[in-house]
Amino acid sequence: MKIVNKEQLERGGFAGLKETRMVMDPRAFGPRSNQGTLSGIGNFIYLADAEFNPNGETRLHSHKEVDVISVMVKGNITHEGSLKNGEGLSAGEVQVQRAGGEGFSHNEINPNNKKNRMIQLWVAPEQPGSAAGYKKYQPETGQITQIYGGNINQSDTFNSHTYIDVAMLNKGQTYEVKGKFQAYLTTGKGIANEQDIKQGDLIDGKDLTFKASESLQLIIVHL
Repeated sequence: MKIVNKEQLERGGFAGLKETRMVMDPRAFGPRSNQGTLSGIGNFIYLADAEFNPNGETRLHSHKEVDVISVMVKGNITHEGSLKNGEGLSAGEVQVQRAGGEGFSHNEINPNNKKNRMIQLWVAPEQPGSAAGYKKYQPETGQITQIYGGNINQSDTFNSHTYIDVAMLNKGQTYEVKGKFQAYLTTGKGIANEQDIKQGDLIDGKDLTFKASESLQLIIVHL
């Protein structure tokens, strides 16, 4: 099992935010991948831990043929762009935007006079040319919420063989997954396969047994 903490990696950013890029898969970024970042698993290609400046914004930018997952950890953002049902996000909420072949342009804005924090993940779609789409989730404390992946015949999540869960665990609760996984601890502390894990740790391995040492949020990508 490999563990990389965000403090070990380069802190960069653009427009009105600073971010640490944790996953930059060479399939998407090639030689532009930052030193020390990990490759993804399955169709998962990118993860960044971003902090918007007070009243900062990404500025209008476009996405195409990628599924963009945003997990709001602290504060909130407002949203404007071409995907009509894109919405604002508050702490604890998650949105998944499928750009598809149609694509969309959007701007994410911190409306407040203090910094916020958002985790963003990208997954390449398994079927190019899909229509753009949008889903929003509210993971609840003490539960594990699947926000991405599943059969094409269901509509709760966007279909993919790459799955993403958000675990909002209380102290003492556990999470287990078999097979290859990558997990990012956004808040709190826990124990992964008998190793202590702290906020900002990205874990890469096979077969995970995780126990919360305190209330926390864990994002898990698995196949």
